[in-house]
Amino acid sequence: MIMENNVLDRLIEMLCAERGESVPELADNQKANYFRALCNVRPPIPATEEFIKLQDEYLSERTKERGIVDVDSFPYKNCIALWRGDITRLNADAIVNACNPALLGCFQPLHNCIDNIIHSNAGIQVRFDCNTIMQGREEPNGQVEVTKAYNLPSRFIFHTVGPVVRGQVTDTNRKDLQSCYISCLNEAERMGLDSIAFCCISTGVYGYPKEQACRLAVQTIKEWKQNADSTLKVIFNVFLVEDEKFYERELARQNQ
Repeated sequence: MIMENNVLDRLIEMLCAERGESVPELADNQKANYFRALCNVRPPIPATEEFIKLQDEYLSERTKERGIVDVDSFPYKNCIALWRGDITRLNADAIVNACNPALLGCFQPLHNCIDNIIHSNAGIQVRFDCNTIMQGREEPNGQVEVTKAYNLPSRFIFHTVGPVVRGQVTDTNRKDLQSCYISCLNEAERMGLDSIAFCCISTGVYGYPKEQACRLAVQTIKEWKQNADSTLKVIFNVFLVEDEKFYERELARQNQ
């Protein structure tokens, strides 16, 4: 704990110096969140070798503390599995990040969206890589961009933008959400990956009704796997018990 606090002290010091600010008085139990918040609002600019080294040391240790979940241990049926928990613990070849069109992650300090959580645990390199890819443009719905996962147990992060639903779900909403899954699956197959873990795309602040999104996700992936004759392992990752029940019911129905 003393060594961790020393690392955090130095990381916070460097981030505050970048911002031209002095380091505030912080209790030991406040430092981790303060560091994360500073990273959340940091623009996609290069960092020093010292910062990257210390950040990677700190985040890698945090990853081990949270516990790495081996996706090969899951009970698959037709190469599809369901797991509830933190997607940043999975050692899948790729995890899917439901992101915003700028693709730069969530800038709201300590926000609990998946975009923020993935960037926070992977490291500031992900935002820098995304900025290099995007060059100021916006990502259309239903496509995919790939970055390394850095300090996560996974190898890659697949960034995809899902549809925003306001009111009734439209045909365009459905097609866009379907495209998110198909684009990610096609890219995973093209890259020769063995496994990919999907979050619940568009069902948070983007407003897609959860049960409808679940039904579309399961149907789209089953049809893709049949057409592609693929052995790619697909994990449906959920965080809430409510979502887990939707997927359990839909997978059971599809497997009848």
